[in-house]
Amino acid sequence: MEIASGAPGPGEAAAAGEGRVPGPPGASPHIEWKPCQEDASAECGPLSVPVDWSDPGGAHFDLQLARRKATDPGARVGSMVFGPGGPGDSGVNRITNAVNMGRFSDNLRSRFDIVSFDPRGVGLSNPILCSQKLLDRRPSPVMKSRAEFDATAKYNRALRADCRKNTENGLFDHVDTLSMVKDLDAVRAALGEKSLTFHGSSYGTLLGEQYAEEYPKRVRAVALEAVVDHSLGTREFLTTQAATLQDSFDEFVAWCERTESCALHGSDVRALWADLLERAERGELSDDGRTLTPFDLNVEVMKRLYDPEWRRLGTLLRGLAESEPGATQAAGTTGDGPAPALGENAFEIFCQDWSLPVSGYQGYARELRRVGRIAPDMKYPRSLMSVSACLGAPEPDNPQHRLKVRGSRPILLTNSIHDPASGYNWATNVAKQLGSDAVLHTYEGWGHGTYSSSPCAEETVDAYLISLTVPPRGARCPAVEPVG
Repeated sequence: MEIASGAPGPGEAAAAGEGRVPGPPGASPHIEWKPCQEDASAECGPLSVPVDWSDPGGAHFDLQLARRKATDPGARVGSMVFGPGGPGDSGVNRITNAVNMGRFSDNLRSRFDIVSFDPRGVGLSNPILCSQKLLDRRPSPVMKSRAEFDATAKYNRALRADCRKNTENGLFDHVDTLSMVKDLDAVRAALGEKSLTFHGSSYGTLLGEQYAEEYPKRVRAVALEAVVDHSLGTREFLTTQAATLQDSFDEFVAWCERTESCALHGSDVRALWADLLERAERGELSDDGRTLTPFDLNVEVMKRLYDPEWRRLGTLLRGLAESEPGATQAAGTTGDGPAPALGENAFEIFCQDWSLPVSGYQGYARELRRVGRIAPDMKYPRSLMSVSACLGAPEPDNPQHRLKVRGSRPILLTNSIHDPASGYNWATNVAKQLGSDAVLHTYEGWGHGTYSSSPCAEETVDAYLISLTVPPRGARCPAVEPVG
């Protein structure tokens, strides 16, 4: 079906400021665009926003943005904002790196100015800074004793104090996604858009969900790809994360069994994997000179399930299996000065969005055993870091809750069935929370995301963002088996 846009159509985009809905008080209404230093074919610019949106007259910082203008100005619909994932991904890099722009179809690029930003506390937007030596001493998220549990909580307190001291403008305590929602609305207003066109991926879907919850009448189109469910407590969070990662590993094993080009074809993949885990437990497994713990090994596999890169994963596991066992040395430290919050260093963003408590070490150990039963192969999932990194953190400013969106135009959710990180179980639960305000589109294949995995999914998302064409309920795209 199609929905009325309430926004200018192709070739009729409003001039900046004309008829737009004002942004929240305290934000600068203007972005001074200049050619980006990394690539002059893209434009970069700052937007001044409050550190604390409850005090719009207080300290400000510059939210850094980048854009590429529509390649067909006569058919331009407006600006589309891309919400980066992570937390800790750089939206500026997404735009300035021409290779990353391949993420968007030519059709989409012809009709929209593609805009993204470094979220507050990330990259160029007043980054969270922490002492690299302290980051290098991060304990394993797999805690095997009460002493390790207590040491992790002590480390977390020291790290938070260090990062708070090193981060400018007092921003450390204001990097939750709800604050970013206010930033996003300020971006919309500064772009001259009456309503928001948004494409969020992975953790960026939480930003889109909460924007629609906060400003439902300012939504033109919100496409959420690889959906995050922000309603889950500790047990449900770990359960769903473990199940979806195990499912993706099962799919890899099945591919190896039927595909001669898999480096492990004809082997007992699960037995080989169990042996690698045992070697990692003994400290006898390394990759490029770096000791691999069982947690590290699980993360290396998960990374290659994202696209997925099954062929590379098979080659990696075969190489590790054929490597000589023996004692290895842990990697050394990488520096002395403050390091920016990127990837796993952006822990504080997550910890201000989630409360994942456990009842002491015994409660944590019970959860660890339960994860092992749910995911017997992937029993050390990266989600364990979500619990360990937030251990001892104060109650978050943006805690989990069921979504309540009222009066928004239809929101598009799109998810692959076999997503190793944002499971299909998350997408279906978010769809239930949104009810008639959302449509879930299913990609029957694999990987973290749908848009780049299937021409069918790409066309569905493009039609929604450009023409506001919502797919029918229950719409699905067939799987496209990965070649890599």
